[in-house]
Amino acid sequence: MNEMAKTVLVTGASSSIGKATAIYLAQKGYTVYGAARREDRLQDLASYGVQAIPMDVINDESIVNGVTEIIRQTGNIDILINSAGLGSYGALEDVPMAEARNQMEINVFAVSRLIQLVLPGMRKNGYGKIVNISSVGGKVGLPMGSWYHASKFAVEGLSDALRNEVRQFGIDVIVIEPGGTKSEMIEIGGQDLMRVSGNTVYSKLAATLGKMYETMEKNSVEPVEIAKLIQKGIEQKKPKTRYMGGAMVKPMLFLKWLLSDKLFDNMLMSQMK
Repeated sequence: MNEMAKTVLVTGASSSIGKATAIYLAQKGYTVYGAARREDRLQDLASYGVQAIPMDVINDESIVNGVTEIIRQTGNIDILINSAGLGSYGALEDVPMAEARNQMEINVFAVSRLIQLVLPGMRKNGYGKIVNISSVGGKVGLPMGSWYHASKFAVEGLSDALRNEVRQFGIDVIVIEPGGTKSEMIEIGGQDLMRVSGNTVYSKLAATLGKMYETMEKNSVEPVEIAKLIQKGIEQKKPKTRYMGGAMVKPMLFLKWLLSDKLFDNMLMSQMK
């Protein structure tokens, strides 16, 4: 199968990593469908050769209709890039359960549902690449981000289990672990943090984390750097299970591997004074 003839579905294509990846792969010759809930923010994708498709990943009918339409037009979806995501922050004690469920719905259950829908075609063709966008936050848990980290840890575990289920069919599962990447999620996450916990017993820690997010935003890499990692993964015959990139991800994960949990906690919290 010609690499450049492959059909790619990228969710979360209205911004950040999803948008950068959709554009980057289209420019490399792939047939790319960029999906997102906010249709108005998909309009400029056409000028880059990306075909926009409206899709609300927490609405099953919307997901099914979107996938069905792509398959009707192209015959199959060869590569799925699960980039749609939400970063919702606040102390666990403060976060309403409705917000927690929404976080898990977008970051975990929508990912799973999309995979369910593309797998039959991939199995039939004996080929497929499933790319799940995790985060350094899928390996390291920061305070005030319990539900976000829970969702990304879940994506990591889901991907590991899935990888060994579908390898027999010629399907690869690839996890991308970005560190600091320019994204509206960082800004929105900081605002969310203060909305939820800025006036509670966790206010001091929330303010400290808020400043950390501001610093992270300044040092973040452009989303296209993550798009390049994704391209590397999907074009390798035997891809690695994980690719990491972005600000601070490699030293952070190295320290997580090197130190005991308590030493790592002490190191982490010493940066938040």
